[in-house]
Amino acid sequence: MAKLTIDGIEVEVPNGSTVIQAAEAAGIEIPRFCYHERLSVAGNCRMCLVEIEKMPPKPVASCGQPVADGMVVHTDSEMVRKGRRGVMEFLLINHPLDCPICDQGGECDLQDEAVAYGRDTSRYEDDKRSVAQPDWGPLVRTTMTRCIHCTRCVRFTTEVAGVAEIGGTFRGESTKISTYVEKALSSELSGNIIDLCPVGALTSKPYAFTARPWELRKTDSIDVLDALGSNIRIDARGAEVLRILPRINDDVNEEWLGDKSRFSVDGLKRRRLDRPWIRENGKLRAASWEEAFAAIAGKVKATAPQKLGALAGDLADVESMLALKEFFAAMGSKNIDCRVDGASFDASKRAFYLFNTTIAGIEDADALLIIGSNPRHEAPVLNARIRKHWLDGGFKIGVVGRAQNLTYEFDHVGDGPQALQALLDGTHPFADVLKAAARPMIILGAGALARPDGAAIHAAAWQLAARFNMLSTDWHGFNLLHHAAARVGALDLGFLPGEGAMDAKAMLSGGAEVLWLLGADAQAVRNIPAHSFVVYQGHHGDAGAARADVILPGAAYTEKDGTYVNTEGRVQQAYIAVKPPGDAREDWRILRAISAYLGHALPYDTLAQLRDHLRAQYPVFAEAFRRFAGTDATGPAGAAALGSGAFAPLLANYYQTDVISRSSPTMAACVATHYPVAEAAE
Repeated sequence: MAKLTIDGIEVEVPNGSTVIQAAEAAGIEIPRFCYHERLSVAGNCRMCLVEIEKMPPKPVASCGQPVADGMVVHTDSEMVRKGRRGVMEFLLINHPLDCPICDQGGECDLQDEAVAYGRDTSRYEDDKRSVAQPDWGPLVRTTMTRCIHCTRCVRFTTEVAGVAEIGGTFRGESTKISTYVEKALSSELSGNIIDLCPVGALTSKPYAFTARPWELRKTDSIDVLDALGSNIRIDARGAEVLRILPRINDDVNEEWLGDKSRFSVDGLKRRRLDRPWIRENGKLRAASWEEAFAAIAGKVKATAPQKLGALAGDLADVESMLALKEFFAAMGSKNIDCRVDGASFDASKRAFYLFNTTIAGIEDADALLIIGSNPRHEAPVLNARIRKHWLDGGFKIGVVGRAQNLTYEFDHVGDGPQALQALLDGTHPFADVLKAAARPMIILGAGALARPDGAAIHAAAWQLAARFNMLSTDWHGFNLLHHAAARVGALDLGFLPGEGAMDAKAMLSGGAEVLWLLGADAQAVRNIPAHSFVVYQGHHGDAGAARADVILPGAAYTEKDGTYVNTEGRVQQAYIAVKPPGDAREDWRILRAISAYLGHALPYDTLAQLRDHLRAQYPVFAEAFRRFAGTDATGPAGAAALGSGAFAPLLANYYQTDVISRSSPTMAACVATHYPVAEAAE
């Protein structure tokens, strides 16, 4: 540890720290444009100048200056102030006077620092430089005349996203930041460069000229468009959500957010269900709640409990799934399932279906085997965490599945289940890598379980974990990467068929005469036989609504308070940002109302009562988050033989995976930009 004095404050920091980090530890803010704590040091902007005693009498860039024991630093001396004013004057020489029309206005680092170090006049009388606006695709709007060459965007795409598409080209006054070949950005994390840009050079194209920051009502919430549970902030004006930004949570998403989660916000106001509907003579007509409830009650009362079924979709909150489960239990039906994708695996123990290493725990591993998963598409922020650790060196990665374009080097172990058997037998070279590792880990993709041999693959993956020392008292290397935000919460509730009851496949095949879809919009629901009476409860007119006989309009995740459990088992709360449109209601309230209508009233009238009931019945929702130890000797059941087919990609394309993103014009533009027409149509 090094002890130094900054502006009269003595601070002790680890050796190797920089002066700017030491100043932050002392609570002293140093202005900066190019420096970012999660990126490499560039030292481009020179705004973070400080004065250091016993060094040459000139300002020093604090972002690149290592600390030394006994160092004395001044961050606000006359030399420092004069140096920063000079830097600001140079930065503003070519910067256009765009503040009144710039989307960065009110959130601009350059504006903030110009207040402290800028001048009210300019001594520069020559022509200002003008730079063309390159087209970087449908997400990022460029106004490169404003660029100050901090290279944050360059470093992010290269280091974090792993797609080196942006760089500085030409020299001197002709220098510009651009893609090397004019094209759309292909990274699933490209929207983060908008947050990183300290000026208005990179802004959100869908959000352009929409609102000012001070007009927006800000609500902390949780992203539900993948299973990572990224922490987000929802910005709304009136009844409309205008943008979604990431919040910092070092244990989950750090400060990054995937493009689908960020930009599909315009899908929240399109194709919405805002009133009940009833199908009569093959056509849907608008109805009242009373008419919808009466139609449902008539069918339910005329149907045996054994023929009632319920499926929970990928975006459902825990409260709604609990209400649906208890509603069907009160009617005498055990036909419930959350695995609409047909996944088959043993969920008898929580460790069997969690990302047990934890997301942050990836950085403690020294070897990784990915089975039937493409983390870049299924959880791009988690994929960035894998890349971050891989860049540290010594992190060996193997992939079982189709060769794919990940953002790190890996060994292709095989295409299908035969590779798992080769690893178990020790005949594949990557088995030696796993054997030599002190903390190896497995990531099993949820798509690998949605096969006839899914249970056998699940069991084989656990056997690999046991075989290669991944299950110990201080390390749990078995991880299941889900793709649905609702899946872990549903499994924690036991939203699975009871003994002798129908699973999702049987219900979708016509086994259920009355089938309740709680936001279940998989393409399989379109093929439900005509004799099944389908009740769809959800917020968008998608596959479920197209097949439904009765539609009950629910609330999207931005329109309700809800609990979600991410893939590592972390229980998180989402909060209401705007009210549901029209007659739409929170899903648990709809279920509470229909249960009373049918004479099976659920035992809670408010959300607080429901959550008290939830925590009492399922203590896991009241416990603090913790990492599991891998001490389970008995693995999941999976007696069937492994199949022979290669693991297929789970997602046809990254940008359209749920009802919200499929309703988004911005996501449709991304599909048209990044995917061939034939692939996007699959």
